[in-house]
Amino acid sequence: MIVAANRGPIRLTEEGWTPAVGGLATALLPVLMEQGGVWVAMRDPDDETDLPLCQDYPEENPRLDVRRVPLSREELVNYYYGMANRVLWPNAHYFIEHMALDPAFYTDYERVNRRFAEAVLEEAAPGDLIWVQDYHLMRAPAFIRQQQPESVIGHFWHIPWPAMEVFRVLPRSRALLEGLLGCDVVGFHVEEYVENFLESARVLLGATVRGNCVEWEGRQVRVEAHPIGINVAGFEEMAALEETQAEAAAMRDELDVEFLVVGIDRLDYTKGILSRLLAFEAFLEEYPTYHKRIAFYQVATPSRTEVPSYQQLKREVDEAVGRINGAFSQDAWVPVHYRYRTYTQQELCAFYRAADVALLTPLRDGMNLVAQEFVAANDDGALILSELTGAAYLLTEALQVNPYDQQALVAVLKEALEMPLEEKRQRLAGLKRKVAELDVHHWADAFLASLQKATDSRQLGEPENAVL
Repeated sequence: MIVAANRGPIRLTEEGWTPAVGGLATALLPVLMEQGGVWVAMRDPDDETDLPLCQDYPEENPRLDVRRVPLSREELVNYYYGMANRVLWPNAHYFIEHMALDPAFYTDYERVNRRFAEAVLEEAAPGDLIWVQDYHLMRAPAFIRQQQPESVIGHFWHIPWPAMEVFRVLPRSRALLEGLLGCDVVGFHVEEYVENFLESARVLLGATVRGNCVEWEGRQVRVEAHPIGINVAGFEEMAALEETQAEAAAMRDELDVEFLVVGIDRLDYTKGILSRLLAFEAFLEEYPTYHKRIAFYQVATPSRTEVPSYQQLKREVDEAVGRINGAFSQDAWVPVHYRYRTYTQQELCAFYRAADVALLTPLRDGMNLVAQEFVAANDDGALILSELTGAAYLLTEALQVNPYDQQALVAVLKEALEMPLEEKRQRLAGLKRKVAELDVHHWADAFLASLQKATDSRQLGEPENAVL
């Protein structure tokens, strides 16, 4: 198998090379280690200029190759910070006002995608499965298909696919669609995104859509929902460690409050952190009986710090935290504890275990794995989840809320805080069953099984990707 993704699967630590943190490496590294393969990723000119372009892993008993595509600083700025994160990301999340339409962004995006495709083609042998990941590499599948028509190619899109009317706002929207239609299988988290993609292909390209298949250039491209999960066993094990439980208890002792509400996010305008803070401010104004009894702990991991809209968001969040604490703090009680830093997964598990309520209210999110992490790690808390996430379609036992409705946010927070323990446990039990079914290894197996069907159909001489 050949995997192509913006980021690599391994990282250099004091102990040597270890698997990268994140769901993608967790899911796909074991597959590659078992059957052998190549992971194609970019070489970041800011951090990785001394890394080899080709590397065996693990060094002592190689099971896979890591192939790095070198980028110049200008290419990184235009392809990654520009096209990927200032054009495609805001469009997919319905924030078109954040789109920055510099023609140089697309030019370098196209160039980098072509180089990724060339690297894949240099590594691929007949019969290999090629799995391209996410919005950074929309054009690569078509480039691979042009040079190697018999390739079996899949693409998984890890963020929302917006409604056709929003996607068509993108300059080059048709070329981007054509890039993905170089695949045999395109995967999304939920059926809403599948339907949006099919409509985009039908309206913008005039493609014929039958069931969940797009007929394109004499082929049929199957479009499917494959919701991604977390490494459930890993989070359950971390949550059960004595060290994790001690950290959670110490956090509760230090805060010395009856109720602890946590939010865990990247600092991104799609995550709804600012509106969440404003809702908590309104909650404190409306329910003074909770003063000195509740604390809100918001972790905001730094993200895309070179992008101006993220810099502006940080200023606004900093100001909101200062205003709320200035208005409501009493004696030793501080209502908002804001941490702008990166935590390890085990440290996050301590937050999850300590929390009475997880307040996760993105304004739009492809899935939201933090919700699943909280469910796996917590024993008797309540989950408040934005209905505008992919996870909301699956985690129906959560308290769901429209994140744009401040009154609803205030009301649902009060409901979560006052929910009877037995109801919380019943809801959490249902959530745990669903999170177990969504396990990231199940996700990888299901998508690869679907991609394998394309290979089997060709070998048997059947019509490719017959309509399901």
